[in-house]
Amino acid sequence: MAQLLTLSHCVLYWRPRWVRSMCSLEERARVVFAAALEGVQPDSVVRRALKRQGDELVVAEHRFKLCHNLHLVGFGKAVLGMAAEAERIVGDHLVQGLVSVPHGIQETLQCHRKLNMLLDRNSKIKVMEGAKHNLPDTDAQRSAESIRELASKLTESDLLLVLISGGGSALLPAPVPPVTLQEKQELTRRLAAAGATIQELNIVRRALSLLKGGGLALCAFPAQVVGLILSDIIGDPVDLIASGPTVQGETSLDEVWAILNRYELSAALPSSVKEVLNEIQHRGKLKDHPHQVKILNTVIGSNAIALQCASHKAKELGLRPLILSPGVCGNVQDVAKLYGLLSRFACSPKTESSELRDQILKLGPEVGVGSLELSCTMKHLKEAQQERWHATCLLAGGEPTVQLLGKGRGGRNQELALRVGLELSRAADGTKTVFLSGGTDGQDGPTEAAGAVCDGNIEAEAKSQGLDIDRFLRNNDSFTFFSSLFKGQKLLLPGLTGTNVMDVHIMILPPPRPPPK
Repeated sequence: MAQLLTLSHCVLYWRPRWVRSMCSLEERARVVFAAALEGVQPDSVVRRALKRQGDELVVAEHRFKLCHNLHLVGFGKAVLGMAAEAERIVGDHLVQGLVSVPHGIQETLQCHRKLNMLLDRNSKIKVMEGAKHNLPDTDAQRSAESIRELASKLTESDLLLVLISGGGSALLPAPVPPVTLQEKQELTRRLAAAGATIQELNIVRRALSLLKGGGLALCAFPAQVVGLILSDIIGDPVDLIASGPTVQGETSLDEVWAILNRYELSAALPSSVKEVLNEIQHRGKLKDHPHQVKILNTVIGSNAIALQCASHKAKELGLRPLILSPGVCGNVQDVAKLYGLLSRFACSPKTESSELRDQILKLGPEVGVGSLELSCTMKHLKEAQQERWHATCLLAGGEPTVQLLGKGRGGRNQELALRVGLELSRAADGTKTVFLSGGTDGQDGPTEAAGAVCDGNIEAEAKSQGLDIDRFLRNNDSFTFFSSLFKGQKLLLPGLTGTNVMDVHIMILPPPRPPPK
């Protein structure tokens, strides 16, 4: 054991000079977050998943014949970079392509000099922008209609490569008549404001769409469909990511109505929406198609991959990485409480550990973290407490929710960071702990920030600057708070990243203090 400890100390001592000079835990948290983003960049995930070997395309060990027969469509925040890399790989076998991407993304990527995410000047792929503020609009609907038209013209000898990422639902709106785009958009807005999860939003949107729930695959029949998916949903369910345009959706009428009733929206639905919902079970599905629909779907990027990349970087920085879960969800207040309890547990004496352990295990299921994940995490936290010679970097991801009660500016990552900061402020030894929460797409709510970073000194710092944290929280105004605190220095501002695999949470716990002699 002594030899192992000596070796570990040597590894830490011989870190590169730039690592040894990075003393601030906040600096390290930001570098770890950047590594998580780098690991799920669109071009890199496509390169790992898509291989060309002669006149064959290899995807997940499946081989497809290339003979100038490849067509490409895509929709989502990350598909522009995915499409650029895919075209570089398949070359002149690409006949045509069309991608639906967020409004302004080409200009933004150009400004950030992310040229690898932009199409070449002579690209065969057409780019259509839409969905301002991540909401379906008439521009996105035109894109969806064009994608549907392209897919409908394919033959049995064609191969349709479908690129899908987070934000795809808003960029592929094709409401079932007589539902209008405005009616569908208003229903989506009201569900989100009521606190509906992304899974619930997609279940309802899928029920009201021509292309979601396998509709795009049906349009492309009899062509072979290959879906490359960058997941933005907990658990990577391919039927829910972008509402599953290449996956048969088994949405039932009861399931949709249960969601609408849960958020007290069913009574105020337009008659057109009620008409479509009542016809759900009569609509054609992939399983009912008279011929075999040829589909291969594969997830090529996810939150779990981002956390693994973050873990590798944390180790390089001399931290002890520990992945909690890529599936954190639930209300941000409960999530913040869990992180606060874990930080207390990490430095608690044996007399307090048992009570804290019980509280953590009770709260875990409410925020999507299982007992096994929590038990393993607490075991490793206690091991770190006993070693006492380097900080622990606790990593997690997912997509918590915020119930909108106020009219301020903010997002779930900034609000979570603020609430965790309060938890740390009120815990013994919590002032030195650093917490970061950031959206991998670079956007957190209707703000220019991706999230924020804080430590346990946040309450004292806010009071010294005359900032009332509770007032900001009541108004869902976390962005304004962090913009005021130290002139915005605690905000994460990476800009539009071109990817999207939900959020990343990083909590760096300093080495425990030695016991008093």
